[in-house]
Amino acid sequence: MFLSAVQVWWQDEEFRDWLYFQSDGWKLEAYLRLNSVYIKHRTCRSTMMGLYSTMPIILLYFWLLITTTDLATSQDGYTPHDEYLIKCGYWENATIDDRGWQGDFTFSGLLSSSSRNSINASTTNSSIGALFNTARIFTNRASYVFRVSEPGRFWVRLYFYPFNFETFTTASADFSVMAGEFTLLANVKPSTDNVISTPSIYEGMTGLIFKEYNLNVTESSLEVSFIPSSNTSYAFINAIEVVSCPFGLVIDEVYSLPNASVSSIGLPFMALETMHRINVGGPLITPSNDTSGLQRTWLGDEHNLLEIVGWTPINDSTTSIIYGSGISVAFAPPLVYSTALELNSTQGVNGQPLNLSWIFPIKSNYMYLIRLHFCELVYATSGKRDFNVYIQNQTAYKLLDLGASPGQYHAKFIDFSVTLQQLTTLFIQVGAPPNSESAELSDAIMNGIEVWKLSNSDKSLDGVSAGLPPSNNAKNNLAPVIGGVAGGGAAFLLVVLVICCFCRQRAKVVKHPMSSWVPLPVHGGGHSISVISKTTAVSGAGSYASSAQSSMGRIFTFTEISEATHNFDETLVIGVGGFGKVYQGEFEDGSTVAIKRGNPRSEQGIMEFRTEIDMLSKLRHRHLVSLIGYCNENREMILVYEFMANGPLRSHLYGTNLPPLSWRQRLEICIGSARGLHYLHTGANESIIHRDVKTTNILLDDNFVAKVSDFGLSKTGPSLDQTHVSTAVKGSFGYLDPEYFRRQQLTDKSDVYSFGVVLMEVLCARPAINPALPRDQVNIAEWAMQWQKRGTLDQIIDPHLVGAISMESLAKFGEIAEKCLAENGSSRPSMGQVLWSLEHCLQLQDASVTQEGNEENADRISELPTLPPVQEEWELNAVMDNSFGDDDQEDATMSAVFSRMVRPNAN
Repeated sequence: MFLSAVQVWWQDEEFRDWLYFQSDGWKLEAYLRLNSVYIKHRTCRSTMMGLYSTMPIILLYFWLLITTTDLATSQDGYTPHDEYLIKCGYWENATIDDRGWQGDFTFSGLLSSSSRNSINASTTNSSIGALFNTARIFTNRASYVFRVSEPGRFWVRLYFYPFNFETFTTASADFSVMAGEFTLLANVKPSTDNVISTPSIYEGMTGLIFKEYNLNVTESSLEVSFIPSSNTSYAFINAIEVVSCPFGLVIDEVYSLPNASVSSIGLPFMALETMHRINVGGPLITPSNDTSGLQRTWLGDEHNLLEIVGWTPINDSTTSIIYGSGISVAFAPPLVYSTALELNSTQGVNGQPLNLSWIFPIKSNYMYLIRLHFCELVYATSGKRDFNVYIQNQTAYKLLDLGASPGQYHAKFIDFSVTLQQLTTLFIQVGAPPNSESAELSDAIMNGIEVWKLSNSDKSLDGVSAGLPPSNNAKNNLAPVIGGVAGGGAAFLLVVLVICCFCRQRAKVVKHPMSSWVPLPVHGGGHSISVISKTTAVSGAGSYASSAQSSMGRIFTFTEISEATHNFDETLVIGVGGFGKVYQGEFEDGSTVAIKRGNPRSEQGIMEFRTEIDMLSKLRHRHLVSLIGYCNENREMILVYEFMANGPLRSHLYGTNLPPLSWRQRLEICIGSARGLHYLHTGANESIIHRDVKTTNILLDDNFVAKVSDFGLSKTGPSLDQTHVSTAVKGSFGYLDPEYFRRQQLTDKSDVYSFGVVLMEVLCARPAINPALPRDQVNIAEWAMQWQKRGTLDQIIDPHLVGAISMESLAKFGEIAEKCLAENGSSRPSMGQVLWSLEHCLQLQDASVTQEGNEENADRISELPTLPPVQEEWELNAVMDNSFGDDDQEDATMSAVFSRMVRPNAN
């Protein structure tokens, strides 16, 4: 057996050493376990496979072990054997950010497109960085073909920064990107799409989309194709990087959740997209100072870290880091392993130790690869630091002991995989095992975090496949294509025939369709939606109707919905949220409604659809949005609501050009919202906790009457003999109750905390979370409370309110907001008490206005009567008839729902 270009890599992982061999035509993996060798065939690129005996492998293993210098222990960076840094649409070479870039005109044969399909664009805008002031525009499919000297994994980095050029406007850019057989981007619109971009050193540039991928190239070239979505759109690219990776950087042996067992997940056949890369506790690492040689960006400081207390940064000399067996500087530079955050176990809450916690935005319905980097920088002996790793509320690794040697700091990493369905956040924690008696055992440490999205079964990293394989003019490929087309045509005809037969048979059976109108009950009676199994949920909401149609309102046909929205005309879209788009619709009788259509690729699905209908069928209140009905034909999930003419509260506070609300209007809106929540907590048949109170879920009708909406995450409250409901944490980032987050114990006081954040948004007219602000201002709750405790809340109010708020009203408003935002739920008021205080604020404001106009009423504020208990408004509303106003609109949830966990329970 002859081996060419043999590459060796061995890893020390618990009880297993394994050696990986690669030749030009085959790959083998040899395991050395307790003096025995197990050989497993990994991949084969040859059509002929021979049988290999174990003896040559064993001899080769020991020969390499003896004669080969272990390069993994070196801190020398990797030198790529293939490297392309391309500045697109450029004629010359350029040095940008200490890196040498070449114009795509300087490479002969790099661009495989005709001159009429490829246009070099440039701009004179001086505010655009040197890397982005040129671009290549494609009006038809075109490709870059990168020749590679050695097959293996490659980084592919794409830079998109749209600018107008001649007749090409940014609004017309709509395209897909493919690399080999993988879809990297599908129908992306850089001007409007909310793309989760990989953070880079250019992350401050508004509109920039930076994407980093890792692909396994098995041929002699890599083709990257750009495909306009229509004849009227175009594709473009500003810069491309294609850089080879060292062998063994991506390892197909990971701890797979939920079982946390070591397994193979097929990584050699997958493409990876970098989502996040954090140098925990350390500085920003840029491509130019990445000593690993892989030119990666590692975000520094405490990016994505949830807790602002309870940890201590530690660091040591980079020269002290030891790369042992199975790990080299290519995995992470010494600057990552020499800096870390260490958990401070002495700063717990109510005697419970904290966790180091990170939250990352991601896309739902993908598998993710998570690499955590560790290095012991404190203890000199083993057994001093045992802690657990938690991912998505699951124990991913129990009692991790980093090991230690005096004066030696050994780099280590662990890979995990997890599939995230209907979730838009990834949650990672490290901390002490539950009920740990040793203080040292809770001192978890973290050095670095990497998160990659893995391609799905369609070989796509962006939803469904673009459906356009890379061009290949080889004649020997025509036969399979023709055969596939012919076979596909035959299959299509067969499917059409079966459908026709089915429809004809169904027409014979269904002769008298049921009436589509079923009145909505006042309190829902005893009706509830039966739990739908996972297998049933695949078919959307279709199976839902049979158990629910008798009590859940009007069941609309898809034809009615389509006609009301003019076949879902995009010009009628009035909101886009986590569930899908919301359209303004009008039925034949002239009634105007809001129609929320579920998106199959949404992070929300059948469970939220079911909960929304279930909850709203039981509730009737002036300050809750009314559900009119739903549609579940054709595997659709469509909800129909009353139309709310003035949309979400947030639109009237910031981010739009709408006229600012007066202080009195804001108080009335807060009071209305509080009444709706108070009814949920105390007035319905069962206590209901909303779980997603925020300014986009408070809608305003044509008279600016506030109504609470979006009950997809709502939960029935605790029974009389319970104090809380134990449930997975759900809500929206920035509004989430910290106590609920830590303990997974839900109470109505969680809604009170979220409402406190809403009060601060109303007062300050800024988002709950704004990452663009300085660190101490990112979270409005923490930032505003600092001013409130200093008695200077008036310094941060909305400028439109300056001089319009009485100091008495502002003081009372700040007082109730501070109580709502208390750390412990027991210290927060009930929604009834919040409502009373807000009504008091309004009285103080009105008294102040009267006092300014009439000096003789100067003592009116001091004469305010003590307010009686809150009027139980629902006692009147409970007997309302079932007719609904047609000029109200329920807003789509404008920001994706974030699901996250608290301190998990290890099993």
